[in-house]
Amino acid sequence: MRFEKWQALGNDYLIVERDDLPFELTPERVHRLCQAHFGVFADGVLELSPPSDPDDVADLRIFNPDGSEAELSGNGAREAILYLRRRGWTELDSFSIHTVAGRISPQITGPFSCRVEMGHASLTSKDFPAGPPDGVAELRVESPEGGPAARGAASWSVQHVSIGNPQCAIAVTDPEALDRLDLQVVGPPLQGHPEFPNRTNVSWYAEIESGPPARIRARIFERGVGETLSSGTGATGAAVAYLVAGADDRAPGPPAEPARVIVVLDGGELEVEVDPDLRIHLSGWALPVFAGQLSDQLVDELRQSA
Repeated sequence: MRFEKWQALGNDYLIVERDDLPFELTPERVHRLCQAHFGVFADGVLELSPPSDPDDVADLRIFNPDGSEAELSGNGAREAILYLRRRGWTELDSFSIHTVAGRISPQITGPFSCRVEMGHASLTSKDFPAGPPDGVAELRVESPEGGPAARGAASWSVQHVSIGNPQCAIAVTDPEALDRLDLQVVGPPLQGHPEFPNRTNVSWYAEIESGPPARIRARIFERGVGETLSSGTGATGAAVAYLVAGADDRAPGPPAEPARVIVVLDGGELEVEVDPDLRIHLSGWALPVFAGQLSDQLVDELRQSA
């Protein structure tokens, strides 16, 4: 079983081609592959297959390390896109691939970089069924012990953003306050909050510079992953939330003209472009780390698992 490992801002995925797999990917197999010590160790698995629609170059499925399937990953998508180009699936600079969240359209901008049209963000979705039209809500959270979570914060003011997957973005007063947050404490009760039937990804962000382009610092707690060095969709959710909150002394709501936000993550920087209709472009890099082949013994063990 051949695979490649790629990383984008420290967010690493195993990339496999479905037609070369000796078995179907299941949650248990994905979990084992992503494990440290017992597997290859990664933040998830990207499975590429020939396209169902001939207008696309490939179909992409994205799996979290706990085995659950994600609708979309901005970092994972860039890794898959650049893998497809390097492996000869296409020679085009502009093309499309299909994800569970729908079609995304990248433009290759360099040997290890691309700009991806991610579709349109929305402030409402089925993943926040009780949410208001503007996606803004006050969520009360409690620790597993029944006391207030977040070291004294019993509730959070959140902005719901759907980028094909659910995002919950939270503004913090300044980068220093952001760095003091313990995401292992504050993340789980928000990720699994009852208001989000499919769980949610959570980002906390703070303004660094108003720009243009604006620069914000963000930290991400991903569904099925935990705190991560970076997340493309998490960065996008934070950027959209920052803009619709009324950045640059504007009235709250979508920007009147296209706006750029540089999102500074623990793993590096991503550029998010947001149009007035909330169409999103995400720009960044991705690099191959190594290629490998699983041992026959591990393949047999995986084949025998559920």
